[in-house]
Amino acid sequence: MLWLSLLVLIPLAAVVARGFTGGWSGFWNNITDPSAVRALRLTVTSSLLVAVINAVMGTLLAWVLVRDPFPGRRLVNLIIDIPFALPTIVAGLVLLAVYGTNSPVGIHLLGTQRAIVLGLLFVTLPFVVRSVQPVLMALDTDAEQAAACLGASPWTTFRRVVLPLLLPAIASGAALAFARAMGEYGSVLLISGGLSRTRVSSMFAYQKIENFDFAAAAATATVLLAVSLLVIIGLDLLQRAAARRG
Repeated sequence: MLWLSLLVLIPLAAVVARGFTGGWSGFWNNITDPSAVRALRLTVTSSLLVAVINAVMGTLLAWVLVRDPFPGRRLVNLIIDIPFALPTIVAGLVLLAVYGTNSPVGIHLLGTQRAIVLGLLFVTLPFVVRSVQPVLMALDTDAEQAAACLGASPWTTFRRVVLPLLLPAIASGAALAFARAMGEYGSVLLISGGLSRTRVSSMFAYQKIENFDFAAAAATATVLLAVSLLVIIGLDLLQRAAARRG
């Protein structure tokens, strides 16, 4: 507990305390500033969109890796983990080189919300895949075979038999992706173009720190902390409910 306190609890408490330096009124004024609200709205909407896309595409990737053997599957399985190992600022540089002003593929996303979503998708790709993959590997296929013998189509079998068993893992991975996207900074720093309309909350907080407005930066960080905490609590409740259902 002492180690956890030194690494996590005490620093987080210090940030929250710094956010309330000016009292509740000062905290409220900082988080309701139009620029802060705009950054938070962009952050939440982009993170929600990323979580939904990851829930679908991550499940599809996990399904292909587990159920559909193909040449190079082991290599693809390794590539999925690259966002975990790659520094996020390098990821931002790669995205800028491919989708920036001089895009070699003809897709120019610099300074758009689509660029923010793309950067967040890159760094959160593994979460749903790695949450769903072990569940798929552990599933018994007898129920699927029985459904097929009774005349169920592959889609009906997936929707009625497999998907209910995967939903807790999908929700867990999507929640982790959402929480990661809420606090992401490096991958969206360059591709955002430094524009106010594409400034997420983490970038807004850093700008406040550069201007020595530590109370406003801490207030923004406190809001992000609260949202992430709610997501983690919701994830824990979901896992407990799934465990009770067996």
